[in-house]
Amino acid sequence: MEQRGVDVVVVGAGPTGLLLASELALGGVRVVVLERRSEPDSVLKAGGIGAVASEALERRGLGPALNAEETAAFEVMKAMARSLGTQDSPQAGGARRGGGHFAGLSLIDQTLQREPGRRSRAVPQAALERILGEHVRALGVEVWRGHTVESFEDTGERVSVEARGPGGPRSLEAAFLVGCDGGRSTVRKQAGFDFPGTAPTLTGHQALVEIDHPERLLPLGWRRTGGGMMSYGPIPGRVAVLEFDGPPADREAPVTATEVEQSLRRVSGADVRITALHSATRFSDHARQASSYQRGRVLLAGDAAHVHSPFGGQGLNLGLLDAVNLGWKLAATVQGRAPDSLLATYTSERHPVAARVLDNTRAQLALMRPDPQTTAMRQIVAELLTTYADVNRHFGEMISGVTTRYDLGDDDPLVGHFIADAELTVDGEGTRLYSLMRDGRGLLVDGDGAASEQGAAWTSRLRVVNAPGARSMLVRPDGCIAWAGREGGLRPALERWFPAP
Repeated sequence: MEQRGVDVVVVGAGPTGLLLASELALGGVRVVVLERRSEPDSVLKAGGIGAVASEALERRGLGPALNAEETAAFEVMKAMARSLGTQDSPQAGGARRGGGHFAGLSLIDQTLQREPGRRSRAVPQAALERILGEHVRALGVEVWRGHTVESFEDTGERVSVEARGPGGPRSLEAAFLVGCDGGRSTVRKQAGFDFPGTAPTLTGHQALVEIDHPERLLPLGWRRTGGGMMSYGPIPGRVAVLEFDGPPADREAPVTATEVEQSLRRVSGADVRITALHSATRFSDHARQASSYQRGRVLLAGDAAHVHSPFGGQGLNLGLLDAVNLGWKLAATVQGRAPDSLLATYTSERHPVAARVLDNTRAQLALMRPDPQTTAMRQIVAELLTTYADVNRHFGEMISGVTTRYDLGDDDPLVGHFIADAELTVDGEGTRLYSLMRDGRGLLVDGDGAASEQGAAWTSRLRVVNAPGARSMLVRPDGCIAWAGREGGLRPALERWFPAP
């Protein structure tokens, strides 16, 4: 049996696991990723990345790759719309203008948002996994595909992990184990995390299919019918169908073309036939969350820590931001540069964010059911969204996450928020703030010449830049503003977030 010693074992090579592994590698940590699938998952999943998660990837230099994938995705959407004669539809590649939807109401106006440039990206999950796969390879991270975790033991000092792969059993010793292995997480179950929440009430399908008469499913986008909710597009053959008749009888059974076709016909009322099934998933609306994301030396991130219905497209956003919050803190802990209290802030900061998402997805389901009472409430919500700009902004910010704020004990309105990109003048030349954070370190922006001296002792942990005219700020590696120019507050913030310089 092969035995290896590493710093962290990450279970799951989806977007959350891959991004976490890359953040750990940037922090100087030896990490191995275990993934049960032999190849990347090709099943159709999320169709886009939320605003703040997109920004997290831009801070690591992945913006150009995201731009290329989004441009390609928009071309596919526009071509589909042209083929169906629906070029004027807001779903015809209109994600640059649209701000997303709430309960299938595609009324969030990006132009009404306080920061309209902070937007989601129409990058499919499969494309994102390719980008992150290349990113971790460039950082030298090992991803062991075809490996399942059979057991593990937290001794209090280390975690022993037993896995099995194509070559037989393998044993790993690590300082920490992180489960990024999805809603049915083996790590969560074996470690004994609780997972309270609400039971499922519906059966949903998302599939990539070929249809004999796709024009019968128009218009593009979400719509509510007497049988449930459905969406067609924005890419060829993509259908999503919801029926509010209870949870799936068997979540584990393979999804068949007949099953998807029958659900689609019931909900749409259209006489269509599925002639080929390329990809399909079955889902429901159970909403659960671990009470804590850490038990000893075992942690959870992404869907392993919280699950909810996919409405509003927030799940991928949550998982990626878990990864960037946890990565630098865990790296500092592994290397003995931080007390236990730093790692404890992972749960205290991220748990309330996910709890709010679980609640808003429950609220969305309450506006989607096919009954007269829901119809009345849905009409009122639509009126509020289209009549009041403040209401539209509130819903837009809730779905995008741009107003997420961690409670860092500072009442400055900037502290605790994720920083937006900005143009800075550094050493007489213009540069983008995000371009200064690609190495995964924190950033101290000195705008008035007073902060650099205090930050000098932290240059191994921070990049310190003189940017005349900018507001002085301390930005953590995850993009969270930890201090914002208040006199006397910089050194306590440095000692709290970057201990042991």
